[in-house]
Amino acid sequence: MISIKGLNKVFKTRDKSITAVDHITLDIPDGEIFGVIGYSGAGKSTFVRLINRLEEPTDGTINIDNQEITSLTKKELRVARQEIGMIFQHFNLLWSRTVKDNIAFPLEIAGTPKDKRDKRVQELIDLVGLSGRENAYPSQLSGGQKQRVGIARALANNPKVLLCDEATSALDPETTNSILDLLVDINERLGLTIILITHEMHVIRKICNRVAVMENGNIVEQGDVLDVFLKPQQPVTKKFVEQVMGSQEDDSELSFDNYKNGELIRLHFVGESANQALISKISKQFEVEVNILQGKITQTKRGSYGTLTVQILGDPKVLNETIQYINEETSIEVEVIHHAN
Repeated sequence: MISIKGLNKVFKTRDKSITAVDHITLDIPDGEIFGVIGYSGAGKSTFVRLINRLEEPTDGTINIDNQEITSLTKKELRVARQEIGMIFQHFNLLWSRTVKDNIAFPLEIAGTPKDKRDKRVQELIDLVGLSGRENAYPSQLSGGQKQRVGIARALANNPKVLLCDEATSALDPETTNSILDLLVDINERLGLTIILITHEMHVIRKICNRVAVMENGNIVEQGDVLDVFLKPQQPVTKKFVEQVMGSQEDDSELSFDNYKNGELIRLHFVGESANQALISKISKQFEVEVNILQGKITQTKRGSYGTLTVQILGDPKVLNETIQYINEETSIEVEVIHHAN
């Protein structure tokens, strides 16, 4: 368990003080992939650097596996950091070292004997899919391969926690997905806790169990990823969800000018309900015409979530019966966007 209480970071300049992280309290269970999302300047990178004390907190405590990181001496912190791996947006590799020597570097610092070090390095090279590239230098690697080296290096000392600070932001979409798949595989194989910092909701959607949304140094919203997709509460969260699902303002472009009878509704599908043949059922059961106008479905780690905007035409009484049927007989949520004139 990672337990953070009242974490605060204030940067002081000659003229003013800037609060980058504002008294955050947060618990992250062992073995979870926990996402922290926010726009530039939200404080998320400062927050993650406070966890391993690359930045010193102004106030607050951080406990990892019942060890209070914030109270450790510098010597004790060097030992504790061996159990907190970190990967970075721009890789931070040693350009004069080969792949295997980059991965071996933290083991050298820890004083691991050469035979054990060589064995561990080969295990990590195989784990991250870099077999055959052991003797390559960073300049000879693609962006995705560089990040794989960074991940292997972060895992060298068998950490309990892996901190990822915008680890996919410098990568193209296909490479991003491959790195995210690797992180999921590592999480499942090794059972380590991963804290993922990002500004991309696609990244959160794909691999995170839970998410915290940061704005102006505060966590303004947090919860299970699927729940956040379903019912985002804060304006900033809604913007992030729109990155994946599109804006509901698009509905304003849908017109009823050509129809006298009908309802414009948005259907929200969650989990198994995304597989229900709803349109076919109501078309057969009720005397209505259903026009599909727009839709989107996406996957989270906990299940599917999708929306479908449809126009249902027919007698007003039958329309009411149709909507009542969807509400009462299915697990699909109905949102009426526009009534017929």
